[in-house]
Amino acid sequence: MDKRRETGRAAVPRRRGRVMHRALAALVAGGVAAGGTWLLLPSPERRPAAPAPAAGALAAVTAGAPVALPDLAALIGDRQRHLTAHPQDASAWAVLGAAFVERGRRTADGGDYRRADTALRTSLRLTPGRNAAALEGLAALADQRRDFRAARTYGEQALKLEPGRWTAYGPLIDACSGLGDRPAAQRALDRLLKLHRAPAVQAQAAKVFWDRGWREDAAAQLADAAAAAATPVEQAAYVEQAGRIAWERGDLEDALRHFETALRLDPGQWAALAGKGRALAALDRPREAVRAYRSALSRQPRPEYALELGELYESLGLRAPARTQYDLLRTRVGQDAAAGVDDELVLGRFEADHGQAEAAVWRLRAEWHRQPGAAVADALGWALHRDGQDTEALKFVTTATDKAGGGAVRSALYAYHRGMVERELDLTGPARRHLEEALRTNPYFSPLEAPRARKALSALGEPPDEEPPTDDAGPSAEDVPPSHQGASPPAQATPRPTRTAPGPTRTAPPPPPAAAPPAAAPPAPAAAPPAVPPGR
Repeated sequence: MDKRRETGRAAVPRRRGRVMHRALAALVAGGVAAGGTWLLLPSPERRPAAPAPAAGALAAVTAGAPVALPDLAALIGDRQRHLTAHPQDASAWAVLGAAFVERGRRTADGGDYRRADTALRTSLRLTPGRNAAALEGLAALADQRRDFRAARTYGEQALKLEPGRWTAYGPLIDACSGLGDRPAAQRALDRLLKLHRAPAVQAQAAKVFWDRGWREDAAAQLADAAAAAATPVEQAAYVEQAGRIAWERGDLEDALRHFETALRLDPGQWAALAGKGRALAALDRPREAVRAYRSALSRQPRPEYALELGELYESLGLRAPARTQYDLLRTRVGQDAAAGVDDELVLGRFEADHGQAEAAVWRLRAEWHRQPGAAVADALGWALHRDGQDTEALKFVTTATDKAGGGAVRSALYAYHRGMVERELDLTGPARRHLEEALRTNPYFSPLEAPRARKALSALGEPPDEEPPTDDAGPSAEDVPPSHQGASPPAQATPRPTRTAPGPTRTAPPPPPAAAPPAAAPPAPAAAPPAVPPGR
């Protein structure tokens, strides 16, 4: 009798746990089906007891999961003490290098990238030819430095040594995406999903799905990743990623809730602090937005945050504070370059709008030859437009927004750039459609450029009753990708909007000898279908 009573008492929590799990799954699925990305977070009492800081950080680092900064410091100190006594331990050097990469990512400290490089290459020297852990770490380091070709090489070498090493797929996928090779990124993701289904894998899938314009699938993957995360810090990283998706589709309140939740889960989630500034600025709360940006910059001084804050100041008519941020951007880019970080993309964007457009073209053309991703194509196209080279600019802005070859990210900024280039070339129909797309995707995409998009669209006027059809019109990126897009017949041009007064300019290095302009990238072959069919 006593045994039956004990068995019955033990069964109650198990049944209750199963009921709670089913309820959680149903609510998350219902939220995604309704079109939202607000994440239902699991209750804290269901989490297992936290391990010691160094042990917990070791488990997270080796599984590719985000780690709290205090735990990272504990792990780094532990490995350094161990290596003082055992300097030939290649595995410990690889772990130390991976920990430095993660801390550099969290703090934007280039010094940690240099330390990571030293540790990982020491590990590789001690066990050459069979050290997949060090190669994976070097791939992750190269991704953070924006050296995507090196990252792809290291990632492929690591997987050649250990094909089942699922954590090496994340850096490889990021490298393929950075190089604009969406089919290769999808193939790598398909292989990864067959090997493992950890929350970090789901978050990786979300990035690939978003890059291909599959918004609902990206949101669903992040909802599942956040619900299954092992620690609040890991959960905060996925909530912040969901906040960026909400922001990029113009859901300001939803984005703000995500960023604030991420900060409650992990006060060191400084990317969420910058995201909060972005959302507050769009919600017409500039004082709070400035405070959030300044706080983020003091802790994670990324040059792109300085650019965003400078443009926010400029939109408020505060030119002196804007110039201060632009000077900070240049300083930070120089510091990053000393640590091997490639900031040419953000510097080129800055020069195109606030400095010397000719210098921006020179920088971004070289960047395009190194790593021809969609972000570089968009930035180079815009720089060419700002420099008055609109015919060539159209090739690059079309590459950035092309839905052929596997879909394209739904970026309001990219659509705006394409629309403005087409407007300058008298392609009125395509210009109107892409400006409308930009404002439909996110009406608040930039405090400076969104008002200019509305003004340019208004100047184009209403379309004629029977506007000639073009090949440019077609399904959205969430439908079956359409074929390459064409352009409408020329129509009446309208003047280009006046540029804002630039901030301090940098002296451009002498341009290299003239070379033939690169053609737009040809459409890539269709990617294999993902392991989890997207519900577009």
